Amino acid sequence: MITMPFNVLRLGTFIALAHALGFIAAFHAIRTARTSQGAIAWAVSLVAIPYLTLIPYLFLGSSRFVDYVDRRRFAQQKMHRRAWLRTSHIRLGTTRHSADTRFDALDGPVSRALSALAGTPFTHGNQVRVLINGERTFGAIFEAIARATEYIIVQFFVVRDDGLGRKLKDALLERASRGIRVYFLYDGIGSYDLPRHYIEALRAGGVKAHEFATRRFINRFQLNFRNHRKIVIVDGEVAFVGGHNVGDEYLGAKPLLSPWRDTQIEVKGPAVIDIQCAFIEDWYWATRRLPQVRRNSPHLRQQGAGMECLVIASGPADIQETCSLFFVQMIHAARWRIWIASPYFVPDEAVFAALRLAIMRGIEVRILLPAQRDRYVVFQASTLYAHDAIRVGIRVFRYQSGFMHQKVVLIDDSAAAVGSANLDNRSFRLNFELMVLTRNKAFASEVAAMLKADFMHATAVELTEFSGAPAWRRIMMHVARLFSPIL
Repeated sequence: MITMPFNVLRLGTFIALAHALGFIAAFHAIRTARTSQGAIAWAVSLVAIPYLTLIPYLFLGSSRFVDYVDRRRFAQQKMHRRAWLRTSHIRLGTTRHSADTRFDALDGPVSRALSALAGTPFTHGNQVRVLINGERTFGAIFEAIARATEYIIVQFFVVRDDGLGRKLKDALLERASRGIRVYFLYDGIGSYDLPRHYIEALRAGGVKAHEFATRRFINRFQLNFRNHRKIVIVDGEVAFVGGHNVGDEYLGAKPLLSPWRDTQIEVKGPAVIDIQCAFIEDWYWATRRLPQVRRNSPHLRQQGAGMECLVIASGPADIQETCSLFFVQMIHAARWRIWIASPYFVPDEAVFAALRLAIMRGIEVRILLPAQRDRYVVFQASTLYAHDAIRVGIRVFRYQSGFMHQKVVLIDDSAAAVGSANLDNRSFRLNFELMVLTRNKAFASEVAAMLKADFMHATAVELTEFSGAPAWRRIMMHVARLFSPIL
């Protein structure tokens, strides 16, 4: 009688078990994935190579989390009943539009569609200032924190215990010691390496610090449904929104990715209250408590002048896919120019179709991407999408002077949006994001000048970036694109 070695039997058992679990997980993915593309990507990979995809599926899969979405929506409704009914004037000065204001791209039905998508109207009387790169951004943030008289809101996806992180901690502790209310919210996965003593020091000093987590006990390290927003608000009067997180690399101190190219905006006026509302929802989800913030400030009364702003807070608990639809509507609204800067280019079919239609309408479409990579799989998928974009006439550029991380959309010469959303499916459907759309020719001109300077430090991507790549790398690009619905 011939007997097989024990290790061969054990290997066969492992392979059989892996494939059985892969089939089970594939059926689960088909039932729960938010999109058909995501279901196909997971199902194929789980059946074909379960040994490589089962563990990632535990963290990246089940993107729908029906019970989480329902709980989040219920929490938001409960929070609105508690906060909004008690403070019905929270949207002070946000309903009227200047009769003499005319815009080429976002007038009429487009404006109404965007307002309906955001769930709030455009606000008037705002002031928006562009802050380019980390030194200027955090200089302005620390100045505002130092002037706080009532409260400070800080929310970031990534917070590190390095030079910049400790400077922020010291600034918040100093303000808290003077009786200023400080609210600090960080994402549990984005800030995975933030040591416990950092948070304990904040709490010991009077700062209300909490982690944003999808679930508190089950599947603690679920990578989907992350809070990718970056928000600082002082006294309900000034807000900072953009791409910067808290870490020395955002000041250009990480050699492999330096200098770091990013954009933030400083917002003053009624739009600050809408930005604050997004934080209140996140804070209530994390703590089940409402922050004690200013609901009515004389400094936020509508003046009838200034810039029009729309705050688009999006996330996986939205009834509709707000972030993707926002990009689609912005692209369709353009009359002659669309410039988009994003570190990642993994669009869904709706956004990519809108870009192709824009080319057919004769619109100038430019997309600015980084030449350096921080995430290998996303970079490979992005390269293949860039190749497809170039083939239909979209001009794609790679920024050469460091790592480009800004998230900016420019439409014609009348509107620009800055915030935290990337041009990828994760921002469209899986993360909580926030963009601020400013409808003002002077501001759009300032953003255009900024992007023109960036394009001067960029090189046009040619079709040969894909066709001239080695065969193994082209294969990697196609494999990476299979995972685009979950990247």
